[in-house]
Amino acid sequence: MTKPFAFELLHVCKQTGARRGRLHTPHGVIETPVFMPVGTQASVKTMSPEELKDCGAQIILSNTYHLHLRPGEALVERAGGLHRFMHWNRPILTDSGGFQVFSLADLRKVEERGVEFRSHLDGSKRFIGPEESIAIQQALGSDIMMQFDECSPYPCDYDRAKGAMHRTIRWLERCMKAWNDDGRQALFGIVQGAFYADLRVECAREMAKLDLPGFGIGGLSVGEPKEVMYEMLEKLMPWMPEQKPRYLMGVGSPDCLIEGVLRGVDMFDCVLATRVARNGTVFTHDGRLVVRNAKYAEDFTPLDPDCDCYACRNYTRAYIRHLFKAGEILALRLNSIHNIYFLTKMMEEMRAAIEQDALLDWANAFYARHGRGNW
Repeated sequence: MTKPFAFELLHVCKQTGARRGRLHTPHGVIETPVFMPVGTQASVKTMSPEELKDCGAQIILSNTYHLHLRPGEALVERAGGLHRFMHWNRPILTDSGGFQVFSLADLRKVEERGVEFRSHLDGSKRFIGPEESIAIQQALGSDIMMQFDECSPYPCDYDRAKGAMHRTIRWLERCMKAWNDDGRQALFGIVQGAFYADLRVECAREMAKLDLPGFGIGGLSVGEPKEVMYEMLEKLMPWMPEQKPRYLMGVGSPDCLIEGVLRGVDMFDCVLATRVARNGTVFTHDGRLVVRNAKYAEDFTPLDPDCDCYACRNYTRAYIRHLFKAGEILALRLNSIHNIYFLTKMMEEMRAAIEQDALLDWANAFYARHGRGNW
């Protein structure tokens, strides 16, 4: 019998080393590699849970920091937990809140015990440390919790990166002590170390000793060139536990998803797909398309003629452009549906290509048509 939390490494692509896996959780099985849409405040912006399921979303991410501030984890717990509160019966991953409080810059103070910060909503003084982060996430009831970590900025000097990395390890040990491991929620560690390979490797090796259900890779995609991120992944991956899921945090453009999978990543999340959708941009099989542009005013073809999502089956570029110009919310919804569907189908195709030991062929064909940049 499969455990409530178990990761099966089903196949490794002979052509690339990319991984095809299956992650079992109390709220369902996740086929990997997988892209997770972001529902920051218990909602993927403009989309209903039913639409997310229709798009093929297997798991979504929600944000500990934002839900702690509003409506508060106590209310969510009284509602029966995050799944019931937001009407989503598939897996949920919650981040730790660490990235958000560290991004507050002048509004926070980092100490060994945790981070004191001021709410971006009302300026009230708050505190989150490892124990508080775990308590919030356990009240929310997510399937996968992330440890509270210290994310280094880019660029970052070696000593600061080293200090943050070691503090992240110490905080992980405190998270583990606070974690009520009753089989309902898994805890993932987060490998830090900025852009210093020796620090990344040291962090991965130390965390591997703790035998957690999975591991995130944090502190990448924070402003560095993509090639720098890819190089760091290549140096880090041989040291990541082979039989545990590997989650590259905050990455979600089509090209970065491909390059991450090629390097052995299993899980991804990012707000990019829905954020650019709301600005009028969609991913298509011929590259990025800005449907707000005037040249689409009389274009009566779908957003992507090779896509069978709800938006592409029923609406034209001309109509969606009209909705944007008229300020209609439906424009944001249709673009968001399309972009999430595009990424989930792309991941589905990559899973199939891995099984056939042909991911490099698939990636080359994708790039030949779409191009490598401008996502």
